Amino acid sequence: MNLFEHPAFDNHEKVLFATDPETGLKAIMAVHSTVRGPAVGGCRMWTYPSSEEAVTDVLRLSQGMSYKNIIADLPIGGGKSVIMKPEGDFDRDALFEAFGRALESLGGQYISSEDVNVSPSDMVAARRATHHVVGLPDGTGDPSLGTARGVFMGIQAAAARGLGSEDLNGVKIAVQGASGHVGVHLCRHLADAGAELYLSDLRVDALTDLARELDAQIVENPEAIYDVEADIFTPCALGAVINPGTIARLKVRIVAGAANNQLETDEMGDELVRRGILYAPDYVINAGGIINVMGELDSRFDTDWVAAKLVTLKATLGEILDAAARENRPASLIADEIARRRLANAAREKKWAVG
Repeated sequence: MNLFEHPAFDNHEKVLFATDPETGLKAIMAVHSTVRGPAVGGCRMWTYPSSEEAVTDVLRLSQGMSYKNIIADLPIGGGKSVIMKPEGDFDRDALFEAFGRALESLGGQYISSEDVNVSPSDMVAARRATHHVVGLPDGTGDPSLGTARGVFMGIQAAAARGLGSEDLNGVKIAVQGASGHVGVHLCRHLADAGAELYLSDLRVDALTDLARELDAQIVENPEAIYDVEADIFTPCALGAVINPGTIARLKVRIVAGAANNQLETDEMGDELVRRGILYAPDYVINAGGIINVMGELDSRFDTDWVAAKLVTLKATLGEILDAAARENRPASLIADEIARRRLANAAREKKWAVG
């Protein structure tokens, strides 16, 4: 595997491979950019089929965090980490403490929080070896609540443009990954707004209580979520769900959800435009969690600041969607152009400041 020639490398500043045979830790930490401050982004644990797939995931996620943080105008850079889940039984606390030791070796250039299959208690274990973790129970807590709130507001902005109104009462929404940390909170927001929900998850049994609580329908076969006739498809699981095998099956007018890297390739953004489906760029709509985390990184950013920032984020998404409609171009491309331009400007400013 040649890292520098990897399609997703994108001039990452650092990539650290960390192992600990005693705990079974196999982790990859990717620092994409620190031009605005230390790289901040979550850690996810997943059963990757190969180390190559883990590398691809962490590189794409890390770049996405840089774009997310710069679009949200936060004074931080972008990074991400993944842990290849050990086979069989393992000591979870010991594993994350070993992760904390590896994180500490980066000297604060990367600050981690929780992501898929990682909880605040895991970050507590990591904190035994490093202070470079956030999203802690005694801090701002689980960032998924902030992510869910921001995605809900983003869905409103998308609905205003794709359905003609922010009002979600009676709007049919197919939610993928509904039992996850973000998915559960988001579904409650959507149900409170009167949306008609169709829920799917790899763990179908985990949906029973939620569906009963929200009077929602369960899609028994997780793969069938792409075939649901709805107004909005809301992916809240893993990435690359908009791909050549799924895009033709969508029967929706909007794709707007919490998952990272929803488009398998940039070309999928063009294909959504051709099919008349509005797409809310994932790293714009799902930035509520990292905004919430800022309250833990800097005491100046309190709950009122977070609430105001979410309103600004909703407006930013609206502006991107409006520009995409005017130019008949993918919203994902518009967002990428803005992010790259801001990162380039920040790099020049940092260079001038040092010089």
